[in-house]
Amino acid sequence: QAQVWQTGGGLVQSGGSLRLSCAISTMITGIKNVKWYREFPGKERELVADIEGSGDRHYVDAVKGRFTLSRDNTRNTVYLQMDGLTPEDTAVYYCQVITTHTYWGQGTQVTVSS
Repeated sequence: QAQVWQTGGGLVQSGGSLRLSCAISTMITGIKNVKWYREFPGKERELVADIEGSGDRHYVDAVKGRFTLSRDNTRNTVYLQMDGLTPEDTAVYYCQVITTHTYWGQGTQVTVSS
């Protein structure tokens, strides 16, 4: 089944680190981009970072220098390493995989305590 599974997240103190994983079913091919979004309560989902099929990475200013994208092609997984977390990073994080279709992960809660 063509699916995307997210793992990682949880509760961490301010200044701490978490790593989110986005495991992509091998039935999903022709990946153009993998994006990470986050959703604050009562707000629209916003883009955090993305990695293109070429490997080029982009980050929004709010996370630049703190978040790092990587991918393991052998595991068909994209990772979002989040360092220097602050309470303002508290949100539900979603992975999106773009081919000729769009696939979403189930979302994972990240909570940063002060």
